[in-house]
Amino acid sequence: MPQRTGKYTIELTQKPSIIGYAAAVGKKEAEGPLGKYFDKAFADEFCGEKTFEKAETHLQKCAIEKAIKKAGLQKSQIDLAFAGDLLNQCIGSSFGMRDLGLNFAGLYGACSTMALSLALGGVMVDSGACNSLVAAASSHFCSAERQYRMPLEYGGQRSPAAQWTVTGAGCAVVSHHRSNAPYVDKVIFGAVRDLGITDPNNMGAAMAPAAAQTIARFLNDTNTKPTDYGMILTGDLGTTGSALLKQLLSIEHKLDISAVHNDCGNMIFDIEKQDVHSGGSGCGCSASVVCSYILERINEGSLNNVLFVGTGALLSPTSSMQKESTPGIAHGVLLKKG
Repeated sequence: MPQRTGKYTIELTQKPSIIGYAAAVGKKEAEGPLGKYFDKAFADEFCGEKTFEKAETHLQKCAIEKAIKKAGLQKSQIDLAFAGDLLNQCIGSSFGMRDLGLNFAGLYGACSTMALSLALGGVMVDSGACNSLVAAASSHFCSAERQYRMPLEYGGQRSPAAQWTVTGAGCAVVSHHRSNAPYVDKVIFGAVRDLGITDPNNMGAAMAPAAAQTIARFLNDTNTKPTDYGMILTGDLGTTGSALLKQLLSIEHKLDISAVHNDCGNMIFDIEKQDVHSGGSGCGCSASVVCSYILERINEGSLNNVLFVGTGALLSPTSSMQKESTPGIAHGVLLKKG
């Protein structure tokens, strides 16, 4: 059964395993540094569908079906699906579940959704409430631009701090502990933190304070230091947010994570060559990186003890038009090699 470690962290005593994982991405993502790790790449931004929103649903369905197959399970053996995206009312996920026929709990944590789904999935399996479930998230550059910013045809200039929403989806199948499989050791659910960032094109700055708070609380609860981890992985602060995160941790908590930190938004694209400004973003960013490269490295034994902290900017088109600031959230999952 799950039990508290310190004030904020939950230890999963049965160590639920990730027995299958998969990622499906678009053309730009497949051309990046991690291209060979993705299970499926689409050359067409519509993924064979009629709209960008339907394309995002297709990406998520593809990742879920592939992950279940790699886990050696049938869809009938999946007790629950935790999934979410950036679209209004999470239609990217819910319309996919309409076709998949899985019991569904829709989530919205903005770009932190993959970490949120993994954390909730780990707790559910560890408690015995589920035997096997899927944790998934997705995003699509074109659907996000249409919803949050301007239609692509407008051709607006992007600021240096702006990030490129990843066209991609990732899924992990969480089940009872299996020897040698990556497993979820501990989780931490973050608190909303807002330092007054009002620029909707600078999500890294809005999310960095929440990431710093969650990381500091986790390290304090577990009585560990940054160098105890093979990687402290954020997703997705990009270059701007990553630099701010390190400054905040140093100033507020006297912590230095430089030696072990990486960020999904910095990893998925070649920032110098692919013209993505401050890096990648979107629910599909950390979902596709974690459910491919990260879990593959843990599975093969070249990486262990990864603290994955998913970050999210909790804004909406309405809140931006009303000149609201952008609250941030960050949830953490400690992934280890079985």
